[in-house]
Amino acid sequence: MIKENVAEVEARIQAACERAGRRREEVTLIAVSKTKPVSDIYEVMETGIKDYGENKVQEMCDKMEVIRQPLNWHMIGHLQRNKVKYIVDKAALIHSVDSLRLAQQISQEAQKKGVESDILIEVNVAEEESKFGLSTEEVIQMVEEISKLPSVHIKGLMTVAPFTDNPEENRPYFRNLKQLAVDIAEKNIDNVTMSVLSMGMTGDYEVAIEEGATMVRVGTGIFGARIYSK
Repeated sequence: MIKENVAEVEARIQAACERAGRRREEVTLIAVSKTKPVSDIYEVMETGIKDYGENKVQEMCDKMEVIRQPLNWHMIGHLQRNKVKYIVDKAALIHSVDSLRLAQQISQEAQKKGVESDILIEVNVAEEESKFGLSTEEVIQMVEEISKLPSVHIKGLMTVAPFTDNPEENRPYFRNLKQLAVDIAEKNIDNVTMSVLSMGMTGDYEVAIEEGATMVRVGTGIFGARIYSK
């Protein structure tokens, strides 16, 4: 089923790009492989997908030990400061930076390892209490502070929109994140580009693409429903 799922997601991304007057290559599909076995990832790899998203540091490191092919691994889950050292030289992109202290830790560990770390600032656009991320009002000041840190480069913004049966309900949140990215880009802050908008998941990625997403994070739509062990 996995390959059929990928084909279906690809077709929907293509259609969303066409509706928005965008090119397919403007959108990176991240296969969210959290909780899924390596065998499933190998199956997705056969379709040509190179980008994989993980929520947990340990799981990401374990999978990278097994899968030796060059892939882009994305840390999309909440990242604790004490875990930064394990992935700062492994993650192609850290999507979930939501505090200055976390960014400082990433900077410190990146310098120790002699690497440069690309990050996104996580924004809780819908202001849900259960979600991590900065409020939209906090973002610009945070970007300005983080931009001064060595070995850390802000590439854009990320959000996790509310879970909903009607993806149209999330359109305003995606639109607001896009506008925020435009506002930040206009400030021409050193060491900051707003080239990445990571927004949209299995339930709403088509709407996110129509509103400017450059990365969509699709798990269930590719791998099927997750089974969480107790």
